[in-house]
Amino acid sequence: MTTQAASAPALEAQVWSALADIPDPELPLVSVVDLGLIGRVKVSSERIHVELLPTFVGCHALEVIQGAIADRLAGLAATVDVEPVFDPPWTSDRITVEGRRRLTLMGVAPPSAGGASLISLDAPVACPHCGSARTRLDNAFGPTQCRTMRYCLACRNPFEAFKPI
Repeated sequence: MTTQAASAPALEAQVWSALADIPDPELPLVSVVDLGLIGRVKVSSERIHVELLPTFVGCHALEVIQGAIADRLAGLAATVDVEPVFDPPWTSDRITVEGRRRLTLMGVAPPSAGGASLISLDAPVACPHCGSARTRLDNAFGPTQCRTMRYCLACRNPFEAFKPI
């Protein structure tokens, strides 16, 4: 086993650790790893290649995320490239347990675990403020393509909710 081959797993672990420190620009308490935005990572001493899975085609934060990843990994290899890919597609099932917890802390309702077979905008969504399922859809078009605006009938607070995809 060569020294380079022995260091590849350590470098890959270092890359994943660095990626876990990068916050989503729109949801700063949640990392790009916890949102499930990172696909495959390929490393060598010369090159790091990261596949980025956008939540939607046309995600307006894509370039900011690509830049943050490239900047964070810059010292780990001579070349860092971040490629947006749609195969495999991002789904809300990729959000980690920690990501769901952090979304709730931010007041954003995470999608239900296990996702949905169809996008259903009127499915029960628990309020991240009080936990009540007595919520209603206010607007299918939230601040981004991946979120909606909802209203809790119990605590009377508006909140964002991730669309289950």
